[in-house]
Amino acid sequence: MNRPRLIASLAALSAAALMFAGCSQSPAGASSSGSADTALTVFVSADTNIQDLWQKTLIPAFEKDNPGYTVAIDFDLHGTHDQQTVAKLTAATVQNRDPGYDLVDAGFVVQAAASGLLEKVGASEVPGIADIPSALVQAGGDGAIPYRGSSVVLAYNTATVPQPPKTLSDLLAWIQAHPGQFTYNSPSTGGSGAAFVTTVLDQNVPDADRTKLVTGAAPEVEGDWDKGFATLASLNPFVYQKGVYPNGNSQVLDLLSSGQISMAPVWSDQFVTGVKNGQIPSNISYTQISNPSFTGGASYLGIPSATPRKAAAQKLLAWLLTPTAQSLVADSISGYPVIALDKLPSSVQSTFQNANIADLRPTYFATNSADMNKAWAQKVPGK
Repeated sequence: MNRPRLIASLAALSAAALMFAGCSQSPAGASSSGSADTALTVFVSADTNIQDLWQKTLIPAFEKDNPGYTVAIDFDLHGTHDQQTVAKLTAATVQNRDPGYDLVDAGFVVQAAASGLLEKVGASEVPGIADIPSALVQAGGDGAIPYRGSSVVLAYNTATVPQPPKTLSDLLAWIQAHPGQFTYNSPSTGGSGAAFVTTVLDQNVPDADRTKLVTGAAPEVEGDWDKGFATLASLNPFVYQKGVYPNGNSQVLDLLSSGQISMAPVWSDQFVTGVKNGQIPSNISYTQISNPSFTGGASYLGIPSATPRKAAAQKLLAWLLTPTAQSLVADSISGYPVIALDKLPSSVQSTFQNANIADLRPTYFATNSADMNKAWAQKVPGK
């Protein structure tokens, strides 16, 4: 991506971003014991399970291991204000002033790194980077560091589906043979639905074009999606209630758990957590399809280049890649660890022995995903 062009376009939003600076929740969770250079704020743009991960698990453990440091979060549910936040970050970078947060956990981190808005960090500053698969680090670019992962899997009711589909072609055939028993959330409302849409589209996308769609803005190859959108539109009569697409990942899990549908794409971490806490009944299982598989990958963190608290932010980031923190991520939200499994406790190794995060199919670059969501809304529902 053209870095100057992107920065310029984002900078144009900076004035508006300042007007919206209060849209996110105010930082919460920090104590008053930290000094000015050890009191950190993490911006989190995600679902409530990630908010809980930070507030209830990671922050208390980090503060216990690092006396004198305090951490608050600035939380934006579902990334409602991501555009304003990126503009605010851009303005802070251009004007060389404090952006108000020191670490960013959001879907736009890789894009922000490509735009030069994040601090370049290597293994000398954050030793745990050396323990992450190199392909995963390279996918983030300069300044985006993976800290957890997940994939979308195919969940199904074992009472009604004794043998789940093994490939995407098998799945599409199953949907048409079992009207009303499958659905996915609209792709703009959650990654599990977006993964299903992306996977259907990718059946007709050449490898070279898919690389472009994953690594940067590539509107010139989006015509490859036409056949896939036609396939998705043809499924409407066979989807739950003849074309009902729920709002968000959780609503899909609710339909599956209550027996209203028999199969759906879901996030692996949400599924495993739901089983652990009893929200998902024991008759619901999951598998992964192939040719192609559903998408998945890492969630990235970045340190804003304009923060005056870089050293403290690097300390937090380094801690997040330790076996202690990676085990907490695995135990609390069933997130895939990103460091080598042999550095983690045997219980974590056993849980994730068949989940190689380096082999997961990455999703599209942010701007291409946005284009995909708009095209889906125009071409699929009600067709």
